[in-house]
Amino acid sequence: MRKEYDFSAARKNPYASQLKKQITIRLDEEAIDYFKSISEEVGIPYQSLINLYLRDCAASHRKLNLNWK
Repeated sequence: MRKEYDFSAARKNPYASQLKKQITIRLDEEAIDYFKSISEEVGIPYQSLINLYLRDCAASHRKLNLNWK
């Protein structure tokens, strides 16, 4: 291992803007249990499934029907 490293020719990570941001979100237990049950079936962490679902909604510009009867 070197004592010193030269980073003068280093460049910024081009994928840094695509990294995930940690937030706090409140979800009801039914929603969490739903994604946890799916995660056990497919072998993907439930947080990743929630992220994939939300990304799919955003990509397809899906909106909720918020009309109250």
